[in-house]
Amino acid sequence: MAEKTIVPFGEPILRKVAKPVVDFNDRLAKLVDDMVDTLYAVEGRAGLAAPQIGILKRVVVMDCGDGLIELINPEILESHGEQIGPEACLSLPGYSGIVKRSNYVKVKSNTRTGESFILEAEDYLARCIQHEIDHLDGILYVDRIEGTSFFHDRSKRKANLLEVLRLTNRNL
Repeated sequence: MAEKTIVPFGEPILRKVAKPVVDFNDRLAKLVDDMVDTLYAVEGRAGLAAPQIGILKRVVVMDCGDGLIELINPEILESHGEQIGPEACLSLPGYSGIVKRSNYVKVKSNTRTGESFILEAEDYLARCIQHEIDHLDGILYVDRIEGTSFFHDRSKRKANLLEVLRLTNRNL
């Protein structure tokens, strides 16, 4: 197990769609273990998707306060309700924005050994799941920010969202 470097905002890999995991083997277990080590090494973390450490696989690890959750090939089956609140990202430390998400999600996923399971989540956990699955689809939370509500966390000053989006090579 090893802590990995988190890919910074602006790197093209964060805009690519991750590939499904087909081999549930020791290499996958090592990837998940490395992601867990990386997640827990960062203060203020909630989740980490494999593309954030440079691996284009559909793997997520999360701990939103109630313990570790591992999602392999997660797929949202159902969502409803609405919540609006702040989000941040390990690939863009020091910034946050207000994002609208579903308040409830039902997710089909696999364990690291390939067993299928269903996870239902509400509130903050639902927000985290949606944020991390977006990473697997090349979508970043800044793409979903309400208006121009994007802030530098320490100074609380508003940042220029258009300039940030230009860093991600989007066609703006």
